[in-house]
Amino acid sequence: MATTDDREALYGGRAWPDHYTFVPALRVADTTWISGTTASGTDGCIEHPGDIVEQTRQIFRKLERLLHAAGGTCDDIVSTTDFITTRENYRHTAAVRREFFKIGRPTSTGVLVAGLLREGAVIEISAVAVLRHAGRGSTEKRLDQTA
Repeated sequence: MATTDDREALYGGRAWPDHYTFVPALRVADTTWISGTTASGTDGCIEHPGDIVEQTRQIFRKLERLLHAAGGTCDDIVSTTDFITTRENYRHTAAVRREFFKIGRPTSTGVLVAGLLREGAVIEISAVAVLRHAGRGSTEKRLDQTA
């Protein structure tokens, strides 16, 4: 985790290239903004190409790791935005959301788009979480990688 003033960058234990101009998540006070996330694996390739349900599950696993690094869980998410390239099977992603949202449900916006940056991605999700109960100052270290 890197800190600048009251801004805390969260990497979720992932390597993060220095040339990227954004971070996976940014915590300011109690609020954490999570960048648009796809179902990419550690090699950068999309897992489960074309399968919106499994891609959604993979994305929420990644969101969960990021939030865990900040002392939170998916139940701290208050809003999500889903960018989808297809309506096919999108309604089945609701069951995946229920797997991760145990206590309450966030607000959500769905946006149908012509395409996503990662080849094979059919969904990308960004989120906002409020971590009132989670303390700052996690011992997570940033892993540097040149790519």
